[in-house]
Amino acid sequence: MEASDFKKWRKTLGLSQKDAAHLLGLKRRMIQYYEKGERSGDEVKIPRAVRLACYAISQGVEDYNGPSRKIHMLKREEEKADA
Repeated sequence: MEASDFKKWRKTLGLSQKDAAHLLGLKRRMIQYYEKGERSGDEVKIPRAVRLACYAISQGVEDYNGPSRKIHMLKREEEKADA
């Protein structure tokens, strides 16, 4: 995932940097580094765990507690089902 892909992911979901940081369990500053692709002139790569979390969030997964428990979906998915 490139920096531009990360920013596109966030914007596609209509998330602010603050909201994306909260969902990913990161500081807002890290979101800014990922979107810029650098920090103080050094390249910043988006870790696999963050890339996978982005995918899960885009699929509506809010949390995962292991295979024996149900996946908690974002409210957005529940609202779609009600419509």
